[in-house]
Amino acid sequence: MANGRHPQRRTVRRHPTSEPVPVPHVRKNLRLWQSQSAEYDRRFTSVLSGPRAEAWGFDRVPESELDLLGAVRGRDVLELGCGAARWSVALARRGARAVGLDFSSAQLDRAQGVVAKSGARVRLIRASAEAVPIRDGTFDLIFCDWGAMTFCDPQRTVPECARLLRPGGRLVFATASPIATLAWNLRSDRISPKLRRDYFGLHRIDFPKEVNFQLPYGAWIALFRENGLQVERLVEPRMGRAGSSRYLSGETYRWGKRWPLEAIWSVRKEGGMRSAIERSGPRRGVRERS
Repeated sequence: MANGRHPQRRTVRRHPTSEPVPVPHVRKNLRLWQSQSAEYDRRFTSVLSGPRAEAWGFDRVPESELDLLGAVRGRDVLELGCGAARWSVALARRGARAVGLDFSSAQLDRAQGVVAKSGARVRLIRASAEAVPIRDGTFDLIFCDWGAMTFCDPQRTVPECARLLRPGGRLVFATASPIATLAWNLRSDRISPKLRRDYFGLHRIDFPKEVNFQLPYGAWIALFRENGLQVERLVEPRMGRAGSSRYLSGETYRWGKRWPLEAIWSVRKEGGMRSAIERSGPRRGVRERS
């Protein structure tokens, strides 16, 4: 910005050898978010702003209640699939060095306006969460609330997050629960009390306009462990706290009172201790991968 307080958003250029070929699910999901960005923001700004910015999932459970992210002051924090970056803005106001990443230019244009209006320092980057153009060991915390970890292949994103985290750093993300994925009827686009697909072999879920990804619980844990990440918490919020959700039909919300619609994973990178991270002084800021 002209006053020098707010960094301008810019696209980070990757090294030519690391430029990924856009795979079909990336292109499909990008088309979705390019087309629905404005409508999504119009519909959900009221439940994503202000005190609700730091809240999780369909029921907008406050971070202050779940305490999944912990202390963020002085920490380097990356939000995957940041959308309008309201989460990142809220964390920056609490002292985090926040970076918001999204692959949709429409979403980042919206984020740039939100960041400028807020007066917070948030760096915005256009990139896929499957190939982040930032050097190894840059972040203390990576998170998303139904962001890129839902729309990107975990076989790519989990290794990327492990690479980007410092020892002792954490990955925290909310996405669908495997149980909800099993019960979703793609033909009617409604949830069912019956299982609709096989549990074993869960991976890519093709909706008419988007692609989501899911794994069985054991496969998630195995993937974390293969990449040096230890599971600390798994939260499966029960719907009913808010009484209804702007995101869900009444039928789906009632389903979520009986079975888990969401899973919030918190995993920590091996090789460091929590106390060391929380006691340490300010880190150096984000640097691009060379």
